[in-house]
Amino acid sequence: MKKIVLLFTLLVSMVGYTYAQKYAYVDTKYILDNIPAYHAAQDQLDKISKQYQKELETLHAELDQMYKDFQAESVLLSDDMKRRREDVIVSKEKEYKKLQRQYFGPEGDLYKKREALIKPIQDDVYNAIQEIAEQGSYAVIFDRSSGMSMLYTNPKYDLSDQVLQKLGYKN
Repeated sequence: MKKIVLLFTLLVSMVGYTYAQKYAYVDTKYILDNIPAYHAAQDQLDKISKQYQKELETLHAELDQMYKDFQAESVLLSDDMKRRREDVIVSKEKEYKKLQRQYFGPEGDLYKKREALIKPIQDDVYNAIQEIAEQGSYAVIFDRSSGMSMLYTNPKYDLSDQVLQKLGYKN
């Protein structure tokens, strides 16, 4: 009998503990959309990306023209001249691919620039969320904008505006 009472008491206390936990959610997309520095950083990244893309397109057009010229003149060239032209085209292709990796690769210039411009803003947002979670004793704060499905959310548990206020945006 004591075991049953002890088990029941333990079960009731666990249920009470789970009901005492607080949950909330934020929408980081909404938060970032309301931070002007984020928009400025995105615009700067877009400009850089377009510049890199334009440079690569120009290089690719040169490469295409070199290949077309080679195709048109190949019947007139000696084997030695053909080999030299092919070598030039291959080296130009390597240069193109290297530049492409340098700009858009996983550790490329655009990635590094994004890290320098966007990551500090995201870190500020996550730090503000963490502070709010600690101050409000929230057990879990979900991000509504991520891939997680939330079928229903009560707006009273949305802390997005609180995060913006903590960061100094919006009243």
